[in-house]
Amino acid sequence: MKNSKWALWIGVILGVIFLLNIFSGNDSFDYFPLLFFVAGGFLIYYGFKGKSKYSKKSELPTLSKKREQNYIDAGMSDSEIDMFRQTMNQTKKQIDHLQITMNKSGKLRAVDLRHDTIKAAKALFKEIVDSPKRMPEANHFLYTHLPNLVDLTDKFMEINEHEIKNRDTYDKIEESIQIIDQMAALIAIDYQKFVADDLDDLDVEMTIAKQSLKQNGDYKQHEAR
Repeated sequence: MKNSKWALWIGVILGVIFLLNIFSGNDSFDYFPLLFFVAGGFLIYYGFKGKSKYSKKSELPTLSKKREQNYIDAGMSDSEIDMFRQTMNQTKKQIDHLQITMNKSGKLRAVDLRHDTIKAAKALFKEIVDSPKRMPEANHFLYTHLPNLVDLTDKFMEINEHEIKNRDTYDKIEESIQIIDQMAALIAIDYQKFVADDLDDLDVEMTIAKQSLKQNGDYKQHEAR
């Protein structure tokens, strides 16, 4: 950001020097001010470009103290926190976009209902946010399955909204909805894999609870005698 500011100011100064040279009344053509002008243009462009990039990055939602502390407690560095937040912010936008798209078509809504696609995506998003260090376990979801599904549903809607459809169009619609269905199923699997340990822990707890109930029941039966 600092480099962008310097580039912007240097570009402005060089531009002013060039204009002053023009209005000074010097009739002889000098390449030096022209060079200043070109260099100034590049620096101004670089300055605005850097400013634009920074603005894009600052679109992240405000980080709460509690959430920041969770990241610190997880042993994450500042760069890791920034990368994680950028990734999850992009993922949230993709999920929101996917939800809007899937609600536009009866066939896409049917896919969503069949696999709980949006529900699974949102649930997995929450799990990753709560366990940031486990983000690599969700790489397929974050970088392949979800982005591909967003692209596929967008393309499906584009074709489906054609005013005039021929046989090839209908075939392409059917083929794409089948692939979308398979990709939606993968997102549900991504969620199930991510929480598999939690389910195993629950199974253990339930087994212990059942044994405890059985022992307690046996004890009560013995007492009744």
